Amino acid sequence: MADRAGPAGTALRVAVFSGNYNYVKDGANQALNRLVGRMLARGDVLPRVYAPVSATPAFPPTGDLVPVPSVPIPGRSEYRLGLTLSRPVLADLDAFAPHLVHLSAPDLVGHKAKRWGQARGLPVVASVHTRFETYGDYYRLGWLRGWAENMLRRFYGDLAEIYAPTEGMADLLRAGGFCERVRIWSRGVDHALFHPGRRDLAWRRSLGIGEDDFLIGFVGRLVLEKGLDVVAATTARLAEMGVAHRLLVVGDGPARGVLARAAPGAIFTGFLTGEALARAHASADLFLNPSVTETFGNVTLEAMACGVPVVAADATGSGSLVVDGVTGRLVPPGDSAAFAAAIAAYAADRALAVAHGSAGHARAQAFEWDRVNDAVIDRYPLLVGKGVFNSPPAFAT
Repeated sequence: MADRAGPAGTALRVAVFSGNYNYVKDGANQALNRLVGRMLARGDVLPRVYAPVSATPAFPPTGDLVPVPSVPIPGRSEYRLGLTLSRPVLADLDAFAPHLVHLSAPDLVGHKAKRWGQARGLPVVASVHTRFETYGDYYRLGWLRGWAENMLRRFYGDLAEIYAPTEGMADLLRAGGFCERVRIWSRGVDHALFHPGRRDLAWRRSLGIGEDDFLIGFVGRLVLEKGLDVVAATTARLAEMGVAHRLLVVGDGPARGVLARAAPGAIFTGFLTGEALARAHASADLFLNPSVTETFGNVTLEAMACGVPVVAADATGSGSLVVDGVTGRLVPPGDSAAFAAAIAAYAADRALAVAHGSAGHARAQAFEWDRVNDAVIDRYPLLVGKGVFNSPPAFAT
């Protein structure tokens, strides 16, 4: 049964556009699937998703998914680039007759969907899931950053609203001139899944990790923009300092070989999900997140929910989650010496690590999926009802 009655007793229809809804699993599309799932559970909002698809999706999509024409991205074939709104897609959109358009990526299809919605007088909103403008820095394409920032200003600047996951990211968007109409769509964590009780010493032993070994966990897609160079440099510095530790890497991706060569003692589990992922989080003694490209950092929140202290880059994602000196440490981005010093302090004082992990677990309780998703969904009828973006279509009866 729906939690709320829809406008005039009907469902508000939302066309959701994603560059990657389910063909590769990541924090961004997990959040979007949860948002769509919450719409369906409430019943007052009816979503329909438009996104590239593959023959081997990472997980079943939540809700109705309409494929858009796409091709593999050169050099990163696990990802697909949506190309256009084809005639069948446009016909489906016309038949669905959305009241609002929600974009999640500034790609080719996102730009076309934006123009499609605005041409029909619909409010168009977007959620910000990653720091796209920073990606070129990791692939010797830093000269693209200015172009990317200008493109994002054009994409977000005239939307009805955009949704950032943290106040820090919202401030960055406003200060950078990307958009003034920024609201917060935070993230949640499944507390029934991620909790300290998942810690499993027998599982650690099965990987050759002793009960007294200090285990550093890293979870994420193994791509350069996740800060893999900092992970390797940090563990190398710890070895030089004589700090005994083990590195557990959870995830997979095209840069796995790069990290394996740079951190030869690391233990790689591959991609994990569900209870296996929660067990890996909780079984670590510390979580390391050097990435500066996330707008939130779901993996950081999962580690906190599992009672693990976090050492992370003081950037837009983790900087809004980790309380420095209370639930972990925030260090200057890219500074492997600072990362190593922070980790060494926890390795030398296990009681401090436990205390900060407990504080992180307590802080994570405030992040609950239904509440944060409702904050976005409740905006939709208000935007449609404003009538300031030309004339929205009437609700179906």
